[in-house]
Amino acid sequence: MAEKLKDPGFIVFAVCVVGSSLVLIFAVAPRFGQKNVLVYILICSVIGSLSVSCVKGLGIGIKELFAGTAVLKEPLFWSLVICLVICVSVQISYLNKALDIFNTSIVTPIYYVFFTTSVMACSAILFKEWLSMTTDGIVGTISGFLTIILGIFLLHAFKDITFSGDSLPLYLRKVLRAFHGGPSLTWLFQAMTHKQRMR
Repeated sequence: MAEKLKDPGFIVFAVCVVGSSLVLIFAVAPRFGQKNVLVYILICSVIGSLSVSCVKGLGIGIKELFAGTAVLKEPLFWSLVICLVICVSVQISYLNKALDIFNTSIVTPIYYVFFTTSVMACSAILFKEWLSMTTDGIVGTISGFLTIILGIFLLHAFKDITFSGDSLPLYLRKVLRAFHGGPSLTWLFQAMTHKQRMR
């Protein structure tokens, strides 16, 4: 883990995360935090990417501890613990601020998308997981991520809208009645037979 933390790409990423978080906390949040939901969520998300990396590092350390390595004597292990405590404290503090000011149905999907994106970016830089993946794996991962984002958007965008059979177009109402055994069953049968004849 120590070699991975010394990687120049991760050092640049960590400096950017800490620098942008400090700018957001001390310059942007006091002025725009009460008005814009993205300010607090960006702080939580980018700091959250570091906390996930700390947890991964601690997991590797605990695994080595059970294997018989004296991990508790190394300063890296305790540095990860301290970093994790700081990151989680900041993350929870600003997430609570966002939830106090803005509606949960707004905060939750935005936070999920930004947090997942920043964690994927941090993991890709730190552990270089994308280099060992096949093209199918990369496409599958990105497709799954985009599907989750789209699903969360659809769940929250249309959660207050009520749909009923009367709000559907006429042809869909007839199909719906046909599936429920209504008077349009013969209409559906005739439409299907007509399509078959045209082929």
